[in-house]
Amino acid sequence: MVKKPEVTSKAVASKASKLLSNPKTPPAVKSVAASALTQTGNKGRKK
Repeated sequence: MVKKPEVTSKAVASKASKLLSNPKTPPAVKSVAASALTQTGNKGRKK
């Protein structure tokens, strides 16, 4: 069975981005947010 790759939704990616830009966000939360952003699809990205 082939597993479907995990892709983060736009809503979650937006929230993760806001968390990463906030200097008061704890490092553990930033780590999870960064992980979520690495799972965003390439669809819609500009080169």
